[in-house]
Amino acid sequence: MQSKSIQEIKIGDFAVFQKTISEGDVYLYAGISGDFNPAHINAVEASKSMFKERIAHGMLSASLISTVLGCHLPGAGTIYLGQELKFKKPVYFGDTIEAKAEVVEMNVERNRVILKTTITNQKGEIVVDGQATVMPPVKQK
Repeated sequence: MQSKSIQEIKIGDFAVFQKTISEGDVYLYAGISGDFNPAHINAVEASKSMFKERIAHGMLSASLISTVLGCHLPGAGTIYLGQELKFKKPVYFGDTIEAKAEVVEMNVERNRVILKTTITNQKGEIVVDGQATVMPPVKQK
C-alpha cells in the first residue's frame, strides 16, 4: 500500500474506491455495529417505509471513505481526525457506489489535509456528501 506525506500531496489530488453493496455486506455490518434497524434487515417492514425496500446503513456507505483515506490517499498511516457527512439518497442492495476523496485544503505546518468526500451510486447520483480532515503519514528521513 502506498502512502503520501503532505509534501507529496497537491490540491486537486483525488482517489476513489468502488464497491457493489450486497445483502451480505448489510447483514455483516448489522452484526458488527449492532444496528438491526428493520429498514436494513426486514424486507416486510422496509416495504412499509418511505424507501419501499431494504436499504444499506448510511454508515456502511460512509465507511468506504475510510477505505479511500487509509488505503489510497493519503494512504497507509493516515490518521482520520474528523468527518462531516450529509446523507442525500438511500443506497439499495445491489447498488454500486463509488467513494471519492479530493484534496481541497492543506496546512503543511500542522500536517493537516482537508478533503471533499463524495459517494455516488451507479446512476451518478450523490448519496453521501461531506468533508474529511486527516493527518497524512510522516515519512521517515
